[in-house]
Amino acid sequence: MPRKNARNTKGRIISAAWRLFYEQGYEDTTVEDIVFESETSKGSFYHYFDGKDALLGTLAYVFDEKYEALMEVMDPSMTAMEKLIYLNHELFAMIDGGISMDLLARLLSTQLLARGEKHLLDRNRTYFKLLRQIISQGQKDGQLRADRTVNEIVKAYALWERALLYDWCLSGGEYSLVAYTDSVTPMFLESYRAA
Repeated sequence: MPRKNARNTKGRIISAAWRLFYEQGYEDTTVEDIVFESETSKGSFYHYFDGKDALLGTLAYVFDEKYEALMEVMDPSMTAMEKLIYLNHELFAMIDGGISMDLLARLLSTQLLARGEKHLLDRNRTYFKLLRQIISQGQKDGQLRADRTVNEIVKAYALWERALLYDWCLSGGEYSLVAYTDSVTPMFLESYRAA
């Protein structure tokens, strides 16, 4: 039970921080603001994080929370391709409407410079578990090609999504992330459809 409570405390801190980063901006958000918004204590904050900068690497946690919520409402009768397109659309809609481009760019740059653990590549994340599950089932059902391993397809899909995010940040958000991904992701996934 203490483990779940600890996860809830850490999760509340992370969720509150990202909400404030979006609403007030990263620079204008203080640790005190995050503690107040998360209804936790400074001691709890510093138990999990060295400071505000340490929260930049937690965006993957926010994404995984979104995936967990989507798993509960996703129609199980959808094909593997439909599920991947749905997840892509929903996550990118969340990013487009709730994560500032500056923060996303900071996350991507911290991951490029990080030594050791890179949150976005952590294969134990909910994101990768869900992708493996969908792709494995898609292969079993004959929907996805079987001449590639599950891990090869997962890696290509994750790379595709990171490339879309990187390009969107690089171009300064001059186009709608959601509209663009909705138009190109089905074409990308088509190459993995079973013949």
